[in-house]
Amino acid sequence: MSTGSGPTVRRRRLGAELRRLREAADVSVDQACELLRCSVSKISRMENGRVPVRTRDVQDLLRLYGVTAEAEREAFLALARESRKHGWWHSYHDVVPPWFEIYIGLEGDASSISVYEAQLVHGLLQTAEYARHVIRADNPQITEQEVDRKVALRLNRQNRLTGDSPPRLWVVLDEAVLHRPVGGKAVMRTQLEHLLKRAELPNITLQVVPFAAGAHAGMGSTFAILGFPDPTDHDVVYIEEATGSLYMERAAEIRHYRLKADYLRAAALRPDQSLEKIASVAEAMK
Repeated sequence: MSTGSGPTVRRRRLGAELRRLREAADVSVDQACELLRCSVSKISRMENGRVPVRTRDVQDLLRLYGVTAEAEREAFLALARESRKHGWWHSYHDVVPPWFEIYIGLEGDASSISVYEAQLVHGLLQTAEYARHVIRADNPQITEQEVDRKVALRLNRQNRLTGDSPPRLWVVLDEAVLHRPVGGKAVMRTQLEHLLKRAELPNITLQVVPFAAGAHAGMGSTFAILGFPDPTDHDVVYIEEATGSLYMERAAEIRHYRLKADYLRAAALRPDQSLEKIASVAEAMK
């Protein structure tokens, strides 16, 4: 059993293994609840990797599931211990809701990130000033200190793009994103120029779906698909909402959104044409 990666991915891996063992042992969720004296929702959160699992609970579940081999039990307990560690983003817990902490952890371990954005530049490609205006617009009551913290977090997330083993980032933007002058023309022009510089990196691909494309597969939703280097860690589709998020992990859901991503890339301008479009819009904002 692999124990690499960060705590969020380890938590997902542990949860998936616990579910596999429970089903193989023909143990119901209710039986597991009775053992741990907990609710069905807690077992669901544990098996979906949404919450850390206490080593004591893991020991009890392994006993219930008939896992007696000492080496196998220790591997599970080691994974449980590692999954309870805090990620680097924990220091920003005062400005990060729990549902977004999960995404940051997954993003930090992803080897590929495929994104469609209809309204905004994706967070991994935002400049500090662009991010500052987006954050303020989302919550006009936010304090300046909170804005600074959120901007710092966003910029820290971007470090992976130029670090060791960076993820393969493929972003498809609706053309409307380019024309919306977030923060005014000067801020937006700097943001567009930043996109052009980022697109020079070998691990980043940008495409733009032009207005001329008409109706397309991305209308109505934005999403991100995260892939991981370990084949045992299945892909995740992430959809952010105003006060929460959805994480889709079923094979049929992944196939659906991968097909959406393919259709969007086909409808978009080629990468070289997309960069020309971005440069043209930036020039018009001078």
